[in-house]
Amino acid sequence: MLRNLSFAALFAVLAPVAQAAEFTWASTTDPQTMDPHAVNSAPVLGFLNNVYEGLVRRGQDMAIEPALAISWEAIGDGEGWRFNLRRDVTFQDGAEFTAQDVLFSYERAASDAADTSSWFAPVSDVILVDDFTVDFMTTAPNPIFPDSIANWMIMDSDWAMANDANRPDKERGNHATLHANGTGAFAITSREPGLRTVLEPHAGWWGAATHNITRAEFTPIQNPATAIAALLSGDVDFINPVPVQDVARLQQDTNIKVIQGIEARVIMLGFPHEAETLKYSAETTDANPFTDPRVRRAVAHAINVPAILQTTMRSNAEAVNQLVSPAMRGYSDALAAQPPYDPDAARALLAEAGYPDGFSFGFKCPNDRYLNDEAVCQAITAMLAQVGMRATLDAMPVQTYWPELRADNYDMYLLGWSPGTFDAEHPIRFLAATPNEEKRLGSWNFGGYSNARVDELLPMIQSEIDEPARQAMLDEVAQILQRDTAYVPLYVQPLVWGARAHIDLVQRPDNFFILRWVSVN
Repeated sequence: MLRNLSFAALFAVLAPVAQAAEFTWASTTDPQTMDPHAVNSAPVLGFLNNVYEGLVRRGQDMAIEPALAISWEAIGDGEGWRFNLRRDVTFQDGAEFTAQDVLFSYERAASDAADTSSWFAPVSDVILVDDFTVDFMTTAPNPIFPDSIANWMIMDSDWAMANDANRPDKERGNHATLHANGTGAFAITSREPGLRTVLEPHAGWWGAATHNITRAEFTPIQNPATAIAALLSGDVDFINPVPVQDVARLQQDTNIKVIQGIEARVIMLGFPHEAETLKYSAETTDANPFTDPRVRRAVAHAINVPAILQTTMRSNAEAVNQLVSPAMRGYSDALAAQPPYDPDAARALLAEAGYPDGFSFGFKCPNDRYLNDEAVCQAITAMLAQVGMRATLDAMPVQTYWPELRADNYDMYLLGWSPGTFDAEHPIRFLAATPNEEKRLGSWNFGGYSNARVDELLPMIQSEIDEPARQAMLDEVAQILQRDTAYVPLYVQPLVWGARAHIDLVQRPDNFFILRWVSVN
């Protein structure tokens, strides 16, 4: 169960379906790929939720509901989960969906080549009971397993193998990078990366259409002013995000509606815990100050988060000191206090760590991934300079950004994380567990943070069914991460969307835009 779901615009009520119409929309980030297993990022998964489907999905209220599985139940005493599959489902090329496609998609998504492999770390075996029944056996009781695969998408095994795409290839790409064949409500009819992607309704979709779209076209627009102009002129029907500085102006236009809420995403700073030296320092070339928790705490005290929220975010975001927001299951209420803005404390910590004059370093940041991301990084850079930490900011498009982080080309970086399960276990598994390819853990723990107690608690958290006992373990992990300053959480990102007045849509706190809930009136 989610807690405190007081999002300002969790969802808008859909109007009755109107006359069929075309729909256009824009966002700052173009999905890197059309392969649902190649890149584990919100722009990819959110977009492909319109094309592919999983065994389960999230509804308008974020609750888990049936998709390609009509029901599921635990096996024995926590031995695994049985999924009963939907019959008479076809892929967009007309092929029949069966349990074989589930097994193939599991093997593909859990492979070393996939960015989604860590989702399946608890799985010990997958058994095809019959053509429409699949058992997922787990190494231990796993009460949140159905939630954890809400964004796992099923591919047609025959289509993938016929097109030499039996495994994802996020580096070089393959047929699935530019083409798609899902069971979802919409099919991709044209894909021009960086320019436009066209979708049309899947005539053979098993579900009942609640939209009235005949054709949908997505265009990435990185420049916020250009996106606002396109919305105001009617060139596009919807944009995401709306720059917070433009909200008031758009609200005065009767032809525009602004939809606001709070996203599940926590924006934070990350550090190179494993690196022996800094990569971009002018003078500190034989050490890595960020391996010292006192230096990381100095960063936390040097950043005036309330000022960033008031100025850069125009009071549209909420400060946070954990890897999840208060709305997520497993949030630690007793650990909600923020590190106070205290430049003197930051300077004292730096001096205690052996850097009384501070040091220079490189700070990597995306400029088209998160709301006002580059402006936030500029503000952080200025604040750190006040205490002697002299950052050289390098902001870049997200398609360049992720390879830089995976290649360890940074001294500090900005990261946003939205837990796909809406549970505090999720960022522990991805961001705080010691990276381990064999166990599929820590796949987004770029800096290599490691704590033996966190690693010990994670499998216990994953298998514990007693809520108070589980929460106590989550509280302990949150306390360890705060004590170590493993990351510096900053704020929960706001959701600010803009649409033409005749568009009805649904805004969910995961920032996924679902076309089947759109009505053009």
